[in-house]
Amino acid sequence: MERRAFLGALGLAGMVTPFDGVAAYAAGETSGYGKLRAVKDLRDGRVRLLLPAGFKYRSFNAAGSRLSDGHITPGKHDGMAAFKTVKGQAVLVRNHEVFGPVGAFGDKNKAYDPMAGGGTCTLRVTDYGKVLAGAVSLNGTMGNCSGGAMPWGRWVTCEETVNGPDVGNDHTGGDNSLLKEKHGYIFEVGIGEPILSAGRFAHEAAVCNPKTGAIYLTEDDFNFASGFYRYLPPRSPLSAGRILDGGRLQMLAVKKKPRARLYKHQKAGVAYDVTWVDIDDPNPTFTGRPSNDEAIQYVAKQGLAKGGAQFARLEGAIFHKGVVYFVSTQGGAKVTKSAPSGFGDGRGQVWAYDTRSERLKLITESTSRSRLDLPDNIAHSPRGSLVLCEDGDGRNFIRGLTKQGKVFPFARLKPIKADPGAEFAGATFSPDGHTLFVNVQSRAGMTFAIWGPWKRGPF
Repeated sequence: MERRAFLGALGLAGMVTPFDGVAAYAAGETSGYGKLRAVKDLRDGRVRLLLPAGFKYRSFNAAGSRLSDGHITPGKHDGMAAFKTVKGQAVLVRNHEVFGPVGAFGDKNKAYDPMAGGGTCTLRVTDYGKVLAGAVSLNGTMGNCSGGAMPWGRWVTCEETVNGPDVGNDHTGGDNSLLKEKHGYIFEVGIGEPILSAGRFAHEAAVCNPKTGAIYLTEDDFNFASGFYRYLPPRSPLSAGRILDGGRLQMLAVKKKPRARLYKHQKAGVAYDVTWVDIDDPNPTFTGRPSNDEAIQYVAKQGLAKGGAQFARLEGAIFHKGVVYFVSTQGGAKVTKSAPSGFGDGRGQVWAYDTRSERLKLITESTSRSRLDLPDNIAHSPRGSLVLCEDGDGRNFIRGLTKQGKVFPFARLKPIKADPGAEFAGATFSPDGHTLFVNVQSRAGMTFAIWGPWKRGPF
């Protein structure tokens, strides 16, 4: 399929029904859809997932498979969104969180940076996981982790890095001097230009308030305190049809509690009045090639110096009815003998920021690994429950968080012997609510379509 025509389908896209909201502090559990059992993949008969009775799935578009545009699918499948097309189908836009100067996949002549291996693929699939078309939709970016579906029908993808030729090498050990461009930005797929004023930091997710045009951004600075940001474009994206550069970046701060350590254990249902502090230099170019650790903290330190709130690894985010729900992967009290690697001792928090009242509320905090273990990407279901993808260092689940504040397991990933770090990512419901699409991020990586008796439970 011709690339321009395929991506044009996104211009007619609509988002799935939004998350209805979680009103109460989540302190309990529910059985959800019942006991999980091994289920065979309809693609090849192998068991890859454990699901409740009545649910089926098919995997598709694994790393190494060929797209219909002739290019090879990269690995590290990550954040994803489903957009509306004809009945019984969806357009999926999916991130690939590839780090290092490994060379761009797809057509290098169209790459933002021909040496960077991350980006996005766009697929048209049926509700039963049959791929109808697939194409590279952005390449030459790096560490594309999560992002967000915008109200005007585009996916914003986020680089979770500040790599570039001006920065020392990152955790992968790749030679950053080989890179041609700076990284650490957000990109609108279909446009492909970095939005520089939205900051150069370890971006994770992006959501838009359609009434104000503000873009809310999470930061996953793995080893250091992270911030929650908003980008105020010079003109509303709803009228401009895209996110314009040249706006203002700000970090959330708690009133009367400068540098509030919100990554620590919080009381049930705690709420804070908040304000915003400006980031004076959101898009640095470094001299002298500082260490990656120094460079990745540069933007956050500006906000913290003005009283910005500190979180532990902010990852997935969604927006509904004036509220941004977002995840702090390692926030909360220490509930295991040893803390997870990285910043924060907890096993996860879910926060809600009300854009109208300017109040921040804790929705849930993990009390044990068996209840919630390092939530990462999040999504909303047609019946109002939140979908949480775990990024634990043991068994990984997809869990639900109901409107009544109860947590339940929905799916478990069968361990992959060759890749014990494999995890769920990018959960998103099809526009008609028939199918939950989700990725497994691993050295290989693939996408799943899951369907079944949704009306029997909270999803």
